Amino acid sequence: MLRTRWFLSTTGALVPRGWSPRRQRRERGLSPGGHGPVAVLRCKYCAYRPDISCNHPTRGWLYDVKIARPKRTQTLAQEWALDRAMAARATCPQCSQRYYFCLPLRTQDRCDPCARGYEPSPDTYVASTAPVTHRLAA
Repeated sequence: MLRTRWFLSTTGALVPRGWSPRRQRRERGLSPGGHGPVAVLRCKYCAYRPDISCNHPTRGWLYDVKIARPKRTQTLAQEWALDRAMAARATCPQCSQRYYFCLPLRTQDRCDPCARGYEPSPDTYVASTAPVTHRLAA
């Protein structure tokens, strides 16, 4: 029996075995491995007109799975750095409360409750009762 070398991708197009689009690589936990795409999936209209750029949602870049490597995991130092950066964006300089969202510090220079003069609701900020030494997201 002859084995087929093509398979149906998630977009409904026939793709050679060993190639996969970005989302399938991400589901498998793979990164491109330092190389660019090997092919482009195009819609029927753009496949016959190579001089026209395809911007349809059916377009996809295909990568070789054989060359792909596993995704890198964050080190603890990288995670600490990202946490400090997010804390700087989510902490009000006036009342020193850390919120669960980024504050408009460029336009208002403080949080909404400080700018408008009302008490914030307790579900919008991180309530710290004791000094916390570890606030990493993961």
